[in-house]
Amino acid sequence: MKRIATTIAAIVAAIGITFGVTACATENVDMSSVTAVIDVRTPEEFATGHLDGAVNIDWQGATFFDEIAQFDPAGNYIIYCRSGNRAGQAIDAMTDMGFANLTNAGSVSDAAAVTGLPVVQ
Repeated sequence: MKRIATTIAAIVAAIGITFGVTACATENVDMSSVTAVIDVRTPEEFATGHLDGAVNIDWQGATFFDEIAQFDPAGNYIIYCRSGNRAGQAIDAMTDMGFANLTNAGSVSDAAAVTGLPVVQ
């Protein structure tokens, strides 16, 4: 039984590394220090509801890197998507671009909970 648990833990870790999943924020974020809240879902997903004041930069869009390059790498950013997966991938890419203060807030509802921002359409 212990061997099965160890094997499962190793598989989960490998999946996380392979797909760029980063841990999502579980504690409230001090919004006074946040430079921007970035929603990395598609524009269609963004239109169904997003955090008030969030900027939509589609992780899967052709202009993602150009749009992100317009931001200050020294800033403090909250990144979210539908589940936290794309946010994790975007954070990995942003880290490679020199950004250091990035928080994966997970899904829209998770991000609303940790930031205190309302969901709007």
